[in-house]
This record gives sequence, C-alpha cells and structure tokens, in this order.
Amino acid sequence: MRTKQRNNLAETARHERVAQNTDVYAVKARNYKGLRRGSPVFCRNNWHIHNAENGGGQILVCVGGRGYYQEWGKEAVELNPGDVINIPTGIKHWHGAAPDSWFSHLAVEVPGTNTSNEWLEPVSDEDYSKLK
Repeated sequence: MRTKQRNNLAETARHERVAQNTDVYAVKARNYKGLRRGSPVFCRNNWHIHNAENGGGQILVCVGGRGYYQEWGKEAVELNPGDVINIPTGIKHWHGAAPDSWFSHLAVEVPGTNTSNEWLEPVSDEDYSKLK
C-alpha cells in the first residue's frame, strides 16, 4: 500500500529534518513501518540515532538515484539502486542524496520495544561537500 495522505507515518517524516521538497510516501507491511523518500539534490537528514530496548533499528533500500549513508566516525558509503543497509539500534548516522544527484530510498523501521528516534545536529555543509 502506498499513500501520500497525511497519516502519522508520513507526518512524522515531514518533521524528520528533511528538505521541504522531499516526497514522502508511507509504506506498511505486516509489523514493519517504512517511508519511501524521494530526495532532491543536496537533500539529507540530520545525524540521528534509532533507539530501542529490544529489537528496533532501520533498514535502508536504495530504489533510485544516488545517495549516501554514513555512520559517525566512519567514511560515507555510496548508495545505488538495489543497495541495502541494515542499521542496528544505537548507531549515530545520516542518509540522503548525493550532492549531484536525486535519491529515492525506502527507510524501514524494524519492530522493537520502546522504539524512538533521537534527532541530532545537521550534517555540516563542509562534510557534505567532500562527498564525490
């Protein structure tokens, strides 16, 4: 199922510090909740952490364009269609479009107990501009 209605999942995405021009679609499958984001060039979210007492985390699936995923203290990883990233709980990270490309991905919230997102500082323009 795919919808552009203002339901809780899509509304949450609008507040996740992504560009206003981002198209967000809510996607639900069994116990998993996810978002499909279409991100314009230069669009990226803030550093953030997915927390949970048990289970939780996030799965990213690149479905179009070119983007990046980066964990705190590590080099950024380029994402192309078909690439999948499994993000355990407690990992500080960001993801978004490459500086010269649009990017579309599924961001799937893994079920868990007492899950939450901790939104942190923006990815600096200086660090972002270093991406190829």
